[in-house]
Amino acid sequence: MNPQFTNEPKPTFVNVIAWMTLASGVVNLFWGLGLSLTGLLSIIGIICIPFMLLPTILGVFEIIYAAKLMSTPPQTVQPSTTIAILEIVSALVGNFFSVVVGILALVFYNDVTVRDYFARLNGTAPLATVPPVPPAPLAPTLDPTPAVEEPPFPGDETPKG
Repeated sequence: MNPQFTNEPKPTFVNVIAWMTLASGVVNLFWGLGLSLTGLLSIIGIICIPFMLLPTILGVFEIIYAAKLMSTPPQTVQPSTTIAILEIVSALVGNFFSVVVGILALVFYNDVTVRDYFARLNGTAPLATVPPVPPAPLAPTLDPTPAVEEPPFPGDETPKG
């Protein structure tokens, strides 16, 4: 890890992603446990408990990922679009807070400063813009058909002689 990089502050959007993911993880943890305990009250709910535990599992993964983002010295971690997409999918169990967090996380992952931060953190250089190459000059086009002399118009004839 580059020692100079550990002294640099994290971009604001990386901190926002970390705090949003942590909050969504806690909400998903309690949401999934609440759904599972509520599901125990009916026969259909007992059958659906594996489905109702999915937000709890997502919440655990979110808390772990947020802890990695908040660590000081930063750990090498990739932007987790998978977690953001699963947060959006959590609308299927009625958790719309996670939907908002997932959409915002995907938007923030596409920010230039966030992409550069993750690229430097993981040791890959950010892509430099390559200046466009000017096009080569066009070669003169030669007309492949030979020039044909047109006969003069009847009124344009000049007398010979």
